Amino acid sequence: MEEAPVTEEVVAQSTTTMSEQEYEKAMIEAFIDKPEKTFWYQNAFSKFNINGIDSMKWVWSWWAFFGTWAFLLYRKQYIPALVLFVVSVIGSFIPFGSLIIAILAGGFSTYFVYKGYKDKKAEIEAQITDINKRIETMRAVGGYNQWVIWVYSVFVILVLLYIFSMSMILLGSMN
Repeated sequence: MEEAPVTEEVVAQSTTTMSEQEYEKAMIEAFIDKPEKTFWYQNAFSKFNINGIDSMKWVWSWWAFFGTWAFLLYRKQYIPALVLFVVSVIGSFIPFGSLIIAILAGGFSTYFVYKGYKDKKAEIEAQITDINKRIETMRAVGGYNQWVIWVYSVFVILVLLYIFSMSMILLGSMN
């Protein structure tokens, strides 16, 4: 069953129990799904939206720096993660390319998490009028992929094993 479209009057009635700031905090917390990280993401997201205008800004994340595409995959930003993975593979053939890409990922990846949040929030608000259902839905569609940490760890271990084995082969061929 489809819910009625959200009008300004419905929003005004439903926000009487919760201020706009409280609502936004609850939506971000539901999307991030890690209460201890809510404040950090609130601050980051506030830098991306100035007076209703979205713009990409530099917000540093060590997780994004070290994880690059895995950070975006962890945060359920699949298309940006795929693009960053492809760019990372191509960049690995350029001297210092991987480092440059990691720095750019560390500074700009949080913006793609913000864009994912904004898209999901707009979609939810267009379909659901009840604030509690909105927050519950945001928690269901947001969050993170815990499995990414394990997959990325295996990926890094395999890359390191490959580098180690290639260096051993190279050293063996030199003798």
